[in-house]
Amino acid sequence: MKWSEICIHTTNEAIELISNILHETGASGVVIEDADDFHKERSDQLGEIYELDPMDYPTEGVYLKAYLPMNSFLGEAVEQIKEAINQLLVYDIDIGQNKITLSEVNEEEWATAWKKYYKPIQVSEKITITPTWEDYLPESADELVIELDPGMAFGTGTHPTTILSIRAIEEYLQAGQTVIDVGTGSGVLSIAAALLGADHVYGYDLDVVAVKAAGINIKLNKASSKITVKQNNLLDHVTVKPDLIVANLLAEIIMRFETDAFERLKPGGLFITSGIIKAKETDVKQALINAGFEIIETNQMKDWILIVAKKPA
Repeated sequence: MKWSEICIHTTNEAIELISNILHETGASGVVIEDADDFHKERSDQLGEIYELDPMDYPTEGVYLKAYLPMNSFLGEAVEQIKEAINQLLVYDIDIGQNKITLSEVNEEEWATAWKKYYKPIQVSEKITITPTWEDYLPESADELVIELDPGMAFGTGTHPTTILSIRAIEEYLQAGQTVIDVGTGSGVLSIAAALLGADHVYGYDLDVVAVKAAGINIKLNKASSKITVKQNNLLDHVTVKPDLIVANLLAEIIMRFETDAFERLKPGGLFITSGIIKAKETDVKQALINAGFEIIETNQMKDWILIVAKKPA
């Protein structure tokens, strides 16, 4: 069988949204080729493994690549992708050059092409994320390993917003606490919270495909007894009173439910929000303050911001 590789030249801000568009159109995995990844300085202290070819990377911005079957519906699928991406402009999302190209690949090439980009990476002091096909052994007794199969999930867990979120969970989560993960996606933040000592984690996502993918990853990591994952729109009708809420979502979405997050949290509880592009930092902070939160920490990786807010005790 032959496949078509669709390549979209876009921006960091649009990665999550366009990746979701590609998944909804039938792509089982998305490759992210970020110019910043190639040029940044790297240290071996976190055990990162890189096999980067400069010819694969744009001089600026990001390439998103996905694979679609070459059949009679291909043209329609590509047009749907183009239309959905253009709709992002309505929400003031910077989509950059938005240049879309197609190329043909054979099934054998498709099955392995994207795997070369995904290697084990230690994303925090304790947590390493590794693909299921890598034979990875922890380097210390304290290291916690999360296995993911990005072919069935929403991302590899190595995007800056995810790394920021995991590091914040590791810093602030206390053993025995209850956690809500809003927009769970692949389930990686729920799994991280469970491994780091949460008593129970509730993962919610509006996309039923994401819920299924998260469920598979949760079982893969033997965390089913500590994580409940279900389809839900943000915090609508949620009655759980957590100690910590984590939401790796776009700024516009976070500002739709900051009041709900404040109301659901226990007094003294924390709201960890990521997925915020630098230009929207001030807006999100003000929305959180207006809801009653105190801002206790802000972290940045590339153009992405993470905010930790606290509900007064």
